[in-house]
Amino acid sequence: MPAVVLVHGLYHQPAHFDALATILRAAGVQVAVPALHRGSLVADTRAVQAAVDALPTPPVALGHSYGGSVVTGLTGVAALVYVAAFVPAAGESAAGQGGATDLLRAAVRPAPDGTTSIDPQLATTLFYADCPPEVAARASAHLRPQAPGCGRGVPERQAWHHVPSTYLVCTNDRAVDPVVQRALAARCTTTLEWPTGHSPHLSRPLELAALVRRVRTTT
Repeated sequence: MPAVVLVHGLYHQPAHFDALATILRAAGVQVAVPALHRGSLVADTRAVQAAVDALPTPPVALGHSYGGSVVTGLTGVAALVYVAAFVPAAGESAAGQGGATDLLRAAVRPAPDGTTSIDPQLATTLFYADCPPEVAARASAHLRPQAPGCGRGVPERQAWHHVPSTYLVCTNDRAVDPVVQRALAARCTTTLEWPTGHSPHLSRPLELAALVRRVRTTT
């Protein structure tokens, strides 16, 4: 059975991948969706690596946004899919690669305990502008606070040097600058561009599932 690991971004959680995971499972794909928010990139990568190691075959690892930093540090994967994601080289972090839009900076709200969250009044515009209203509302409700420091973590290895990689540039993204996405995509084996916002797993889950399956069958 083919396998896929879906890795979410900052402020997000596994529930944001529910639609994509359901479509893939209905097609006979084994899907793992580990939770991040472990306190550091090292801890997040370790949690996803455990999910990879538990699968019977090397999976395709899909990283969304910050999840790109996580999948970059994995071993034992068949291929990588980066969705509006960071692709760090040696010594680089997601934060160091830039790309945060003015809207993203405006949407981040600090809390006294050091965590940050996304302003609920801006969440749909920022992440889900091209999603159906009910999907956007549900996705916004699933957003959670983010502990500091994860975006400054540096992956211990760069898996994109060793396995095929596909980068999906989201050209209408309001969170991660598409210009930066294109620069990062140049590190990958294949680049695609879709006229979507930051979250095609919610706005176009059928098409993204087809892309993941195509990557899996060609590796």
